Amino acid sequence: MAALSLLLACGGGAGPTGAAPVGASTTASMPALPFEFDSLDDRPVSAEATRGKPTVITFVTTGSLPAQAQVDFLVAMAKHDGDHINYAIVALDPKDNRELVELYGKALHVPFPVAMADDTVRSGAGPFGDVTVVPVTVVLDRAGRVVTRVAGRVAKGEELRAALAGL
Repeated sequence: MAALSLLLACGGGAGPTGAAPVGASTTASMPALPFEFDSLDDRPVSAEATRGKPTVITFVTTGSLPAQAQVDFLVAMAKHDGDHINYAIVALDPKDNRELVELYGKALHVPFPVAMADDTVRSGAGPFGDVTVVPVTVVLDRAGRVVTRVAGRVAKGEELRAALAGL
């Protein structure tokens, strides 16, 4: 029993048991999150606007290559299922980088909403917790509850599709 406790305390157990991989968590028991971000266009990025469909939100910075790779995966996914799933990226860049974030979205051919985070979210005190190690990708169910959170690494399409299955 002590060996099992030690294994679990050290992060083991993410193997064939179906546990979430390192950097990911499954938190469907959490309440729906209240959120609203400053969208760069007229498409709102908020709890109210996304409710009713599964939603994938990725927190990025324009200077992060892994975040850019994550956006590329989301753009490809949105081409196939953008009608059934909400997608959005939220930039953690400072407010005065708004124009840079707009160019970032255009350069990556992002077809879904791009928004700016506020100071509370950038500090890690927002509804999604610590988002400072980018990319951070969250999958929300139709009610707006987090079902999966992947932080500090790219969540590939098949991983996100598995999280979205059945939502």
